[in-house]
Amino acid sequence: MRTKVTLVLVFLNVALFFFIFKFERNWRTEAASLEARRRVLGPEAADIRTLEVGSPVAGASFSLAKRGETWWLTKPLEWPANPHAVDSLIKELNLLEHESSFGTKDLAKNGQSLADYGLDKPKLTIAFTSGEASAAASTPVTLQIGDATKSGNRLYILSSDGSRIHVVSHALADTFSLTLDQLREDTLFTIPVFVARSLSVRTGNPDQARGAVVAGVPVRVRRDGSHWTFDTPFSGRGGKTAIDIAISGLDALHAKTFNPPNPPATPPSAAPTMRITLEGTNGSETLFLGEALGSTAITTGAATAPDVEYYAQLEGSEQGGKTRAAIFTVAVPALLLDTLRNAKDQLRERHVLDFTARAVTAVTLAAPVQPDQPSLTLQLLDPTARADDNAPWQLVRRGDGTQGPQILPADRAAVQRLLQQLTLLSAKNPGGFVSDAPADTDLENWGFKRPERELTLTLAEPGPARGGAAPAAAKTTTLVLQLGTDSAHRLYARVDPAQNSKTSVYAVDFDVDRELPVTPLAWRERLVHALPAVARLTALRLAPVGDNATPLYAHTLAAGETWDAALAAEPAARQAALRTVLEQLTVLRARQFLQDTFTEKISAAGDERPWKYQLDATVSLPGGAGGEQTSTLTLFLTERLGGAEQYAGAKEFGVVFGIEQPFLDALTQLTYGPRDPGPPPAEEPKK
Repeated sequence: MRTKVTLVLVFLNVALFFFIFKFERNWRTEAASLEARRRVLGPEAADIRTLEVGSPVAGASFSLAKRGETWWLTKPLEWPANPHAVDSLIKELNLLEHESSFGTKDLAKNGQSLADYGLDKPKLTIAFTSGEASAAASTPVTLQIGDATKSGNRLYILSSDGSRIHVVSHALADTFSLTLDQLREDTLFTIPVFVARSLSVRTGNPDQARGAVVAGVPVRVRRDGSHWTFDTPFSGRGGKTAIDIAISGLDALHAKTFNPPNPPATPPSAAPTMRITLEGTNGSETLFLGEALGSTAITTGAATAPDVEYYAQLEGSEQGGKTRAAIFTVAVPALLLDTLRNAKDQLRERHVLDFTARAVTAVTLAAPVQPDQPSLTLQLLDPTARADDNAPWQLVRRGDGTQGPQILPADRAAVQRLLQQLTLLSAKNPGGFVSDAPADTDLENWGFKRPERELTLTLAEPGPARGGAAPAAAKTTTLVLQLGTDSAHRLYARVDPAQNSKTSVYAVDFDVDRELPVTPLAWRERLVHALPAVARLTALRLAPVGDNATPLYAHTLAAGETWDAALAAEPAARQAALRTVLEQLTVLRARQFLQDTFTEKISAAGDERPWKYQLDATVSLPGGAGGEQTSTLTLFLTERLGGAEQYAGAKEFGVVFGIEQPFLDALTQLTYGPRDPGPPPAEEPKK
């Protein structure tokens, strides 16, 4: 029984396979044949290279040609074509289908002619060539479009050999009835920012005497790796952001009007008021701006700016450097126009120094205008470290002939602030670029014969690693900055004068005295003293200076007593102030240093002042055999001289310094008591 069922199933499978092979294939073949028969064009439309559309309507005819991978309008003007518009034309031809068709040889038998279908004088003629052959060597395929059918949604077209008339969708005529504005590429420059290699701008000035335009000095910047560099009219750094914005603005320009009704007597390319050349990796494009038509308006979002409209022409390397004959008008935004006219200044790098703070290993500060003031050097304690890491810095002060250099820990925060300020040092805007070839008299007038400050940055870049080996030794370079002032106290800067005596001079805004003090006190480490982790304060006494002065606070911890227990009886405000004093004495830091020697009197707030208070703290350290070693930390204090000004002196450390704000506020609480008088007394009720 199972054998019979199996044989029946095998027979049915064989029958189904035969049916599919015999009949289904025929259906598919018939469908493919029907589709092929409905297509008006065959392989001749597979690789269209030229396309020409003729129309009896004025201005409706045009020609297109493919050059390489780019489509160009060749008539009525020479211009890059809109690739989207061309794609729609090509696809329309490739997918063109008829609803029905009939031969032309039987028209006479039926008393008809091509005129009955509007094909004796076609409304539109489409001719194209395909393949790599030139238009002159290949036979064009021509379609003639006649009248619409009575229903109005179909057209009659005549095949290229004239043997058949096809009835096709009216969309064919709609697709090929494009205006010039729809066919041409809208933008002028086609080189985007990321492939641009150079930008050149040359302005022209009308020469009324000769009736011509005299070309000015060209400005050219080129890409140099990740930076831009000026080639003319000077050698220097270009501003990457400004140049990128300018190129983006050029890429956004659009032709406004072609073949203007009143063209200039002289073509823009013959006498340009401005010539702009943008060079990319695969070619260059040049825009010639001629006469100005006057102000226009370009609307961007909600903002409208009065800009200038010019007659213009284009030249491109894709044409062998030939200028396109088409004259058009272009509206140039006012900001872009100002940038191009003043490209020498607007496209420059405004930052004076070109370095990264991470590469700095040392900074030498000198004040040549003060010959008695020795120079000082800030340098990394470990030269292999990086400046933006938490690596310590040290201060090296040059001594005179009898003394060697003095080395102190430097304030890392102050050094990092200095490097940040130097990276931000920029030329003023406007008027920041003073001279690119200063004369000796100019340098003297601007204070560079004896500068206010001279900084030397030592930069170290690690060498490349080879294979799995460690990086090669760092390559060290120096960068010198000079800051000078003129008789009006205006500040000027120039870089590396030793390498180039004619280096550029910039006008800058910079607080030299605040940012570049040459006194070592401004750069030394702010930490005055820090107690070891095992040390503890066991006594505290604050009193006015004098042998018999009554203490403002005094307490010595008993055996086993803690400061929490000792301060528990104090009012809340004094308790908080005393805790702050204990914390500050544990890690004593200076807000600023006033002197590097201790004196009995100090000059502060415009007056010579004696010490007002004395603060003594007993420090205990564990000793041998369970004992303790004690020492006394003594600070002399001035009275509070301002909201953030009070000074302390320590004989032990030989220094006078300003204390930090928390310490100052706590001492004020202890020396003056609460400053808040409290709420006003309640008024007595009237009798």
